[in-house]
Amino acid sequence: MRKNLGAILAGAIAALIVASFSLFVVDQRQNAIVFRLGEVIDIKKAPGLHVKVPLLDNVRYFDVRILTIDTAEPERFLTSEKKNVLVDLFVKWRILDVRQYYVSVGGDELRAQTRLLQTINDGLRAEFGNRTVHDVVSGERDKIMELMREKANEDAKNIGVEVLDVRLKRVDLPSEVSESVYRRMDAERKRVANELRSTGSAESEKIRADADRQKEVILAEAYRDAQRTKGEGDAKATAIYARAYEQNAEFYAFYRSLEAYKQSFKGKNDVLVLDPNSDFFKYFRSGGKAGK
Repeated sequence: MRKNLGAILAGAIAALIVASFSLFVVDQRQNAIVFRLGEVIDIKKAPGLHVKVPLLDNVRYFDVRILTIDTAEPERFLTSEKKNVLVDLFVKWRILDVRQYYVSVGGDELRAQTRLLQTINDGLRAEFGNRTVHDVVSGERDKIMELMREKANEDAKNIGVEVLDVRLKRVDLPSEVSESVYRRMDAERKRVANELRSTGSAESEKIRADADRQKEVILAEAYRDAQRTKGEGDAKATAIYARAYEQNAEFYAFYRSLEAYKQSFKGKNDVLVLDPNSDFFKYFRSGGKAGK
């Protein structure tokens, strides 16, 4: 009985060992190639448990998710203006045909990335050579990325992969060119600033001259109006004095003499040397008789 139990146990262990060598699991994120003595005999795309022949078959797994190629260092390209630009990019790709992928690049992801980058760099070199710096930096950047995706995807089909996207993360001028461009931009901005200052100064002088002219005109017109008003006032005063003189000439003369006395003896220290018989003292001499 014990011998039979041992045989059964040994058989079960052997069956488990055979099963472990006969079964394999394909993850939903993977495809698997089944090889028999080094030759591809089957492609497993459906996830789940699969069977192989022990010792004769072996399985290799490939990730079919979207993968990324991100360049470590920017590449240098030449534009139509013979100016160098530094381009930093990344590529999104995935395995489409596992069999073709294995046959073309031996299933080596690094070789596949190298092939894709070579295709994209050759395409970028051709596209940049036909465009200016402005075009590659901003003007036609989206168009260039779409063209690169199409060209790279067309070539990628030959190795069983699909290129989903090509993105230019950064397109910059080299440091020495950037400094030169910065200096030119700085000089241009200074030139524009000086031109604007000159224009502003000219406009300022024009406005100031116009204001001064208007000031002179206003003052001249005000002086003219003042003189006219003063003349009109003097004319009226003269007319009034004339009418008053016509009514009583003696009183008018007396009044004028009083005004003259007032102006002559305004200050306490004023001294006036005159002949006592002069006409200036006429009303002093006559007393009250002058009014009769």
